[in-house]
Amino acid sequence: MYIRNNIKELLPYSTARDDYKGGDISVWLDANESPYNNGVNRYPDPHQKALKGEIAQLKGVTPEQVFVGNGSDEAIDLCFRIFCEPGVDNVVAIAPTYGMYAVAAAINNVAVREVPLEAETYALNVPAMLAAADANTRLMWVCSPNNPTGNAFSLQQLEALADNFGGVLVVDEAYIDFSSQPSMLTVLSKHPNVVVLQTLSKAWGMAGLRLGLAFASPMIADIFARVKYPYNVNAPTQAEVAKRLHAEPHDAHVSEVCSQRQWLATELAKMSCVLKVYHSDANFLLVKVTDADAIYDHLVANGIIVRNRNRVKGCEGCLRITVGTPAENVNVIDALKRSVGEILG
Repeated sequence: MYIRNNIKELLPYSTARDDYKGGDISVWLDANESPYNNGVNRYPDPHQKALKGEIAQLKGVTPEQVFVGNGSDEAIDLCFRIFCEPGVDNVVAIAPTYGMYAVAAAINNVAVREVPLEAETYALNVPAMLAAADANTRLMWVCSPNNPTGNAFSLQQLEALADNFGGVLVVDEAYIDFSSQPSMLTVLSKHPNVVVLQTLSKAWGMAGLRLGLAFASPMIADIFARVKYPYNVNAPTQAEVAKRLHAEPHDAHVSEVCSQRQWLATELAKMSCVLKVYHSDANFLLVKVTDADAIYDHLVANGIIVRNRNRVKGCEGCLRITVGTPAENVNVIDALKRSVGEILG
């Protein structure tokens, strides 16, 4: 697998705490911090050792396979910076998909080769993905379950990509908690060229804490750790996440969202302004409607905001509706029922 030469030769920044090998220390005068204890006067652990241990146990991997970042966006950007030569290399990605891949590619001056999902079904075309790659293709991006389409791809398809692609396959599993498809983490040890992204923002309800996860071979995870900025995750976030991993009613919330997803899909399908509700393995529904702009504006006027995907190629005429609480979902249906006649003119 190709790693940029400057990254191979990189000497990572060494923090004051990297020199500390353990011992009974009561006076810390190594990092030019304020000595006045206010709870946040000390630098955080730059390696997030305790938190990585908790996450590794939760996910069934080793701590050496875990990268912890400032949201998944940091890991996305690191993939480009580590593996892609600006202005030379390219990546392959499904389309439509999460827009941050293209943004990070543009920032890093890396071309994106889009491979459309199958029309209407949004199925993954493995041969087309592989055919789109050439000698300078370093990354392949697959979001599964995919945003904004909501569908997940089979483990067999993802493994076929990993086995037949010479670069790094990045599988973004931000919504995997809501899917019946198994995670690529279950086969990660078989694929040294795979990076799996996950997040605590969705099912775990920690979007405000901005903690993203990447899982990979120890070699790739170590490279991520050397390239990242030293103190990329602050101390309060590390502590709060560790606490919430044990305190949050994660399973109950996921179960209710999945149940409400089915209820919302059933109710939406009854509406005359809804043309199709696509199958979803995520915590949202992609819904094709008669007039996406008008319905979006109407919902906003009623205090409800959804995502208008009408201008995204492959999602024309669609709204993306996040599954909310039972009461919020009822509000969406009621607002549409009250105004179907008005929307349709």
